[in-house]
Amino acid sequence: MVDRQTQLPAQDEAGFDAHGIEPVPVAHRTSSPFDQFWIWTGANIAPINWVLGALGIQLGLSLLQTLAIVVIGNLLGAALFAAFCLMGHRTGVPQMVLGRLAFGRRGAYLPALAQVLMPMGWVAVNTWIVLDLCMAALDRMGIAGGVELKYAIAASVMLLQVAIAAWGFNASKVFERYTMPFILLIMAVMTALAFLRVDIKWSAATVTGMPAFAAATQLMTAIGIGWGISWLTYASDYTRFSRPSLSAAKVFRATFLGMFLPTVWLAFLGAAIASAGAGSDPSKLIIAAFGAMALPVLLVLIHGPIATNIVVIYSAALSFLALDLRRPRWMISVASGLVASVILYAFLQSGDFAHAFDNFMVALIVWISPWAGVTLADFYLVRRGRIDVASLYRPSDRRRDFNWAGLVAFAAGLLAAWVFQMGTIPAMQGPLALATGGVDLSWLTGITVSASSYLVLHRLVGHPLARECQAPAADQVPVEAAPTSS
Repeated sequence: MVDRQTQLPAQDEAGFDAHGIEPVPVAHRTSSPFDQFWIWTGANIAPINWVLGALGIQLGLSLLQTLAIVVIGNLLGAALFAAFCLMGHRTGVPQMVLGRLAFGRRGAYLPALAQVLMPMGWVAVNTWIVLDLCMAALDRMGIAGGVELKYAIAASVMLLQVAIAAWGFNASKVFERYTMPFILLIMAVMTALAFLRVDIKWSAATVTGMPAFAAATQLMTAIGIGWGISWLTYASDYTRFSRPSLSAAKVFRATFLGMFLPTVWLAFLGAAIASAGAGSDPSKLIIAAFGAMALPVLLVLIHGPIATNIVVIYSAALSFLALDLRRPRWMISVASGLVASVILYAFLQSGDFAHAFDNFMVALIVWISPWAGVTLADFYLVRRGRIDVASLYRPSDRRRDFNWAGLVAFAAGLLAAWVFQMGTIPAMQGPLALATGGVDLSWLTGITVSASSYLVLHRLVGHPLARECQAPAADQVPVEAAPTSS
């Protein structure tokens, strides 16, 4: 089988992954539940989760309140994420191509373009945020270095993660499979040290009443259900490689646990350390509890952005191809890494710009919840999971270019999410969030308004592509029957 976008043979499990956005043939779908678990666990063992966990303490919540919100939120967020992962397992198709169902062939360009641009910023943010932590760990080991050392670490991490992402799914799978057991062992020791060396305060809260509720909603959006929602646009890109013979329950369980366990674990760890008064600065959190384990902590710090960013860069390339732009996937991954490197360089030149850009990126993910509402309603409620995969790849024409029901519902959900968003920049602070003292329900209003609007509009206007993409049988058309061109 040849990928017509890359003109390279798609090789076996150990080789270079030349797949573009064409459906993955059954013969190449060899990923196990453990592969999926390690991929998503690796993507979420990231220092930013320590910081977001500490956010609950900084907002005035107690450690117990923070833990309750993180657990409940991630039960919901990880379940949503696993539901999106099942789309890839059922169809063998990447996430942004599946978006053609709800938005139309060209209507799906809008979320795909966002998914091209945002990952480049996230790669830079995820790399930048660990550099000070790495420098603190090295200093603890007696290795002093200035800006040159920081630049060298940044360049090394960026080169490695771009190389893995450009190689493709197979390289990501192998990287996570053989590194994650060691990383989890180190994390277990770090957790034990935190409880032994830090004076954890479980019930100390500084806010009550409505301010406490507002703080709880903001934490829910940041590291509760909002964290799982932020990964929905990547879900199917990886589960499309999972074995078709796997039951839906196994895929759901593997991806759910891969999202839930590391997110809750790290958020709780960050909150526990912050409860002792160490603040929310990442380097202070590290030094407060793990100074004696500088070398193992350094390995975790370096592994974190790589494991996260290889997922992000790979999906950005697939989203680029979903725009009907024909280039080899590996080439797009390298280009994404170059753009991210330029952004990272700007961060290193100006910390103020880096923090402002980070806040801007967090605010922008408001679009994902309304997109998710439309996508969920279309796939599970309108089509009931029965998809004619081949129809997703038929040439564009005016009948199937735009699904206005999906686009209008997305716009309605986006507006509903914004009015209840309490972002970190004024433009992303909605009027209802401000009027309620900072209550952030953007994820809830975005999903519910977009999903309900889509169901109503679909009944009223329908869409020709909706009928074409409805598979006649209980299961989707076998992926071998689908054309490999886009």
